[in-house]
Amino acid sequence: MFGARIRAVAAGLAGLLLAATSAAAQAPSGPPIKIGFSMALTGGLALNGTMGLVAMKMWAEDTNKKGGLLGRPVVLDYYDDQSNPANVPGIYTKLIDVDKCDFVVSGYATNIAAPAMPIVIAHKMTFISLFALDVNSEFHYPNYFSMLPVGPDPRPAITDGFFQIVKANEKKLGLKTIAFLADDGEATLNTIDGARTNWKKYVPDLKKVYDRTYPPTTNDFSPIIRALQAANADVVVVAAYPPDSVGIIRSVHELGLNTKIFGGGLTGPQTTSAKMTLGPMLNGIIDFDWWLPAPKLQFPGVMDLLARYQKRAVTEKTDPLGYYLVPWAYADLQVLGQAIQGANSLDQQKVADYIRSHHFDTVVGDVAFGAKGEWAKSRVLTVQFRGITGASLDQFRDGKGEFVIGPAEYKAADPVLPYSSFKH
Repeated sequence: MFGARIRAVAAGLAGLLLAATSAAAQAPSGPPIKIGFSMALTGGLALNGTMGLVAMKMWAEDTNKKGGLLGRPVVLDYYDDQSNPANVPGIYTKLIDVDKCDFVVSGYATNIAAPAMPIVIAHKMTFISLFALDVNSEFHYPNYFSMLPVGPDPRPAITDGFFQIVKANEKKLGLKTIAFLADDGEATLNTIDGARTNWKKYVPDLKKVYDRTYPPTTNDFSPIIRALQAANADVVVVAAYPPDSVGIIRSVHELGLNTKIFGGGLTGPQTTSAKMTLGPMLNGIIDFDWWLPAPKLQFPGVMDLLARYQKRAVTEKTDPLGYYLVPWAYADLQVLGQAIQGANSLDQQKVADYIRSHHFDTVVGDVAFGAKGEWAKSRVLTVQFRGITGASLDQFRDGKGEFVIGPAEYKAADPVLPYSSFKH
């Protein structure tokens, strides 16, 4: 039911070996503090889940090297959820009831975090999710916290910057019509719902000429892109998961979608393998991202973390750069670790209260939580892919090929439009 079970005892042992080189007074001792989670190590989400796991292992190793938490070693206890939400409730029941984990956090992505929520709530556990979009909107669980910089209004946040660009160019480009396309999954439906909110907020005069969803099992996107082409929309907003995004962008390239602004909510192009797969086909797309190695985003510790990760990536057989998820998966456990230390307790409520009332110094910068356990302030990046001429790794190293065009405090370039002017 759970797929291959993978216990991360190695992470704790590696940390203990590293700690042996430190002063004896700092060596963690006593029963380990167990942190449990599921992670997508196979299936459609594994591209990101595998790099997230490496980052979490690195946090455990670093923490044990520094003396553990409350003087005790940390051990990670995790299972492969196979990118299948149906596996998640059973995994978390086992983590809590059988494995007796002291804390649990979520695996990668909305569709994996959401089915864990009822189990976590029933056990009154503190819960930090990893890249889960607005999953607490239905549960209203006070001890939930989200490691995703979407701020207090998550759904519109993903495409807010995209629509600001649409509004700024409405008259210049003569924009008249808009189309919406989304995978029929929880995260993508939330994203496209937020996009419709932004449409009404920023450019209500644009006429909606297409608004469809497609099943997650879709492999051939040609009929969908032909329908979009027939709709002749000036703006096309897409919310898609990683495999879908690659298929959609390929079909757009092959069929020559004629539109002026394209993108918005494509998950996938943020990862190195997708970038290398698509290469110049990405040029002109405007999308969201969470972090890039731009000067204003090089928070203390993040570049060192990535340098160490990239040395491991070859042997771990995961994303060679790690920009998309590595800093966030590491920061996810930084918050939990700092809260345990700060509360000086393993009590779930005391740790949750500490998270709710404090700021955290992490590799993704200062983190503070507000309403619904979301970030107190949004920090979603709006980016445009440009200048990509090949598919080599060096095309994307150090953030090349991807320009931050919003928000203003991180902006590095203005958008180049229309999308149809790019040769793919």
